[in-house]
Amino acid sequence: MNDTPQHEALWALIKDTRFCMLSHRHADGTLHSHPLTTQNKELGEDACLWFFVSKSSEVGQRLRQDGNVNLSYANPDKDTWVSVTGTARVLEDPGKKKELFNAMAKAWFPGGAEDPDLELVEVRIDEAEYWNVKENKLLQLLKMGKAAATGTRPKKMGEHQEVQFR
Repeated sequence: MNDTPQHEALWALIKDTRFCMLSHRHADGTLHSHPLTTQNKELGEDACLWFFVSKSSEVGQRLRQDGNVNLSYANPDKDTWVSVTGTARVLEDPGKKKELFNAMAKAWFPGGAEDPDLELVEVRIDEAEYWNVKENKLLQLLKMGKAAATGTRPKKMGEHQEVQFR
């Protein structure tokens, strides 16, 4: 695990938000997003996030053409949001597939880590930005109400950080 406090804070927000939207660019420049499940058990020193995708979908093909991606994590119940910018690549790494494979992945890939339809996607994090609103809902409403009444912006509401990895 990367031992910088910001990197640890980022992982703390991602690890409990299992689903993200991976956005990538098509050849014509349009953007497209897919919901994916983060397979990591931790964020290692390499600052990579791992995903399984189906070879029968176009995700792997698109990422081979343009690996620039954005991952968006949202957990409205906890008032946390994370945006990750990185570079994706599709890998054939049987050892990593086996390491990451779990019971939930078996629902999509019944052949297990050796399923012929299973592709492994690695996203190297370049930078990330997160918002973590730590105040309870009532305090948030009070701060926003005060700001609206006084014509000012709400005072600090939670934590907002930008984190550089590369």
